[in-house]
Amino acid sequence: MSDQQPTSHSAASAARYIRPTSPAGRVFDRLGNGSVAALTRMGISLYGSRVLYVRGRSTGQWRSNPVNPLTIGGHRYLVAPRGHTQWVRNLRAAGTGELRRGRKTERFTAVEVPDERKPEILREYLRKWKFEVGMFFDGVGPDAPDARLAEIAPGYPVFEIISS
Repeated sequence: MSDQQPTSHSAASAARYIRPTSPAGRVFDRLGNGSVAALTRMGISLYGSRVLYVRGRSTGQWRSNPVNPLTIGGHRYLVAPRGHTQWVRNLRAAGTGELRRGRKTERFTAVEVPDERKPEILREYLRKWKFEVGMFFDGVGPDAPDARLAEIAPGYPVFEIISS
């Protein structure tokens, strides 16, 4: 493998992962995500939040992360606004997971959505959660042209949730 950075836009988008860059950012993320996860675990959903549980691809241990499932036309999706995160990699490897709120657990199978289907999903995701995740979309909003959403699609993994 080469140490060179990807040179094409699509290669860079496919490798996209945004993590907090400052210690303050990491603390804010942990507090914010921790608070949302704690409330959701108690059964208090913030605007549809759930806690995603997926088995780690190396250890097999359960890993958790707060997520915002999105429903469009009877189909449900998980969008990764930070890109190809650990939960995304784990879900790809496991193919299944659980969404929890309080004592309610929903087991599901995850099917990754191809890039050409993502623009509509990303648009709806931004309509609903731009206030929370807009900072991860580099100025792209719900009113962006389809071509712009298609351009950024490789950097935003999306999974369809199919209940087990």
